[in-house]
Amino acid sequence: MFDKIEHIGIAVKDMAVSKNLFSLLLNQEPYKEEAVSSENVNTVFFQTGESKIELLEAISSESAIAKFIEKKGEGIHHIAFAVKDILYEVDRLKSEGFVFINETPKQGADNKLVVFLHPKSSNSVLIELCQER
Repeated sequence: MFDKIEHIGIAVKDMAVSKNLFSLLLNQEPYKEEAVSSENVNTVFFQTGESKIELLEAISSESAIAKFIEKKGEGIHHIAFAVKDILYEVDRLKSEGFVFINETPKQGADNKLVVFLHPKSSNSVLIELCQER
């Protein structure tokens, strides 16, 4: 069962500029900054009520974020949903015909296990499922 929108991921070209912009917009500083070397990204998180905004900056031209920005420019990259049992949700969604980029949960940012649904099976929206570790 999906609990809530956990965060919205936004691909950015320049983290310093975007971090300042969102700090001004939300009238607060981020609560966390983290490099995720397995994904070749730097992340910054802002808390907004029960949900979060995640800024993602590529640290390599091979990063999915670098490729996304090259193709589409800066903007919303994915929507993440919090789930209690990520393995159950993977099995449930596979049985409904959804296609995954990764079916095996992996370590993501902000102490989460994550999987991604392929956008071709979700109206061209990259969906991330997150479970607290």
